[in-house]
Amino acid sequence: MSAQLLTVSGRVQGVGFRPFISRLAHQLELSGWVKNRAGQVDIFVQGLPFSLIQFEQQLISSAPPLARPVIVQSLPERLANLSSFTILSSEEGAFDEIHVPPDYFTCDDCLSEMRDPTERRYRYPFINCTQCGPRYTLIKRLPYDRINTSFAGFPLCEACLAEFNDPNDRRYHAQPLACPRCGPSLSFKQGQQIMAGENDGALNLAVQALKSGLIVAVKGIGGYHLVCDAKSEEAVVQLRSRKHRPDKPFAVMLPWQGRDGAESLHEVAEPNAQELCLLTDPLRPIVLVDKHPGSTIAASVAPGLNQIGIMLPYSPLHHLLADDFGGPLIMTSANISGEPVLTESVDVEQRLSTIADAFLHHDRPIVRPADDSVFRMTAGKLRPVRIGRGFAPFE
Repeated sequence: MSAQLLTVSGRVQGVGFRPFISRLAHQLELSGWVKNRAGQVDIFVQGLPFSLIQFEQQLISSAPPLARPVIVQSLPERLANLSSFTILSSEEGAFDEIHVPPDYFTCDDCLSEMRDPTERRYRYPFINCTQCGPRYTLIKRLPYDRINTSFAGFPLCEACLAEFNDPNDRRYHAQPLACPRCGPSLSFKQGQQIMAGENDGALNLAVQALKSGLIVAVKGIGGYHLVCDAKSEEAVVQLRSRKHRPDKPFAVMLPWQGRDGAESLHEVAEPNAQELCLLTDPLRPIVLVDKHPGSTIAASVAPGLNQIGIMLPYSPLHHLLADDFGGPLIMTSANISGEPVLTESVDVEQRLSTIADAFLHHDRPIVRPADDSVFRMTAGKLRPVRIGRGFAPFE
């Protein structure tokens, strides 16, 4: 029997790395522990020498898709009186290696679960797991533990806590874990009409408002969007008039359809291979692409231009909104020109009272505002026009 103490740096916060390490150790019949420490991860493992070699190799080669681990130190250690492998409480300290994770898209597993009527998170707008969901916009401080995020105010229910503590569950130690019973919820407000605490009810009212040609301010992951029907010339012109934005193009969000999610995209735009790859990438930025000659998008979305800013849904709420609406939606930042991104419902209702007809809020606090990232093909390469949600804080 031998023992090893490893220090791992890189992108190992908020990507399901500690649960992965725990599962790997159990598979190789190793005992020990793993814990967060000052932006890095410490791992103590003991077992047969050959298994320890396999552990170090697979720690890198089999790491979670969103992780980018780097072993910065691996030292022999004395054997300890341990019979199992555990995830220890995080340790705070000097943050010499800080790797705050960005906000991620909704993974295929969560999307499938959200669309399954037999699941308890059916149509839940805040579904996530260790491989997807918000990170950067909800982290108050490191180490990345629930108590240090905006989910600290949402105690886990019994069912979620069981998932959180189950090494075989994909939500094992998922810090933003939530469900309709214990997690954030939506609310809708239009004039004197208010619906709170009923996710589907609030969402249905927002979709009805959009189908009626109204402008709805929608709270997302990093701030609010102003949303309206992208095919309605009347709605888009109204938005331009109210927002005092006569010419600057608006971004358009399309429903996730087809095998690659981009079926509806080809009806309104003509992306090349690189643009299509970035549009469907887990970081899901806005990408400027050539318009399709037969596009039904309102001409006033991007007046006088042969390109249009397109993005595909990245959060569960955006997927539900786009699916239920069934067509392209304007998704433009709700902040007043030259001002910071709006994140508080009271501020939004006051500042946007002359722009939005209705409001779709949620009660998950936004710790770090983040606008959508924008990319454009220049000189044969996709280059950032604006870096924000999905890329912050890496770029």
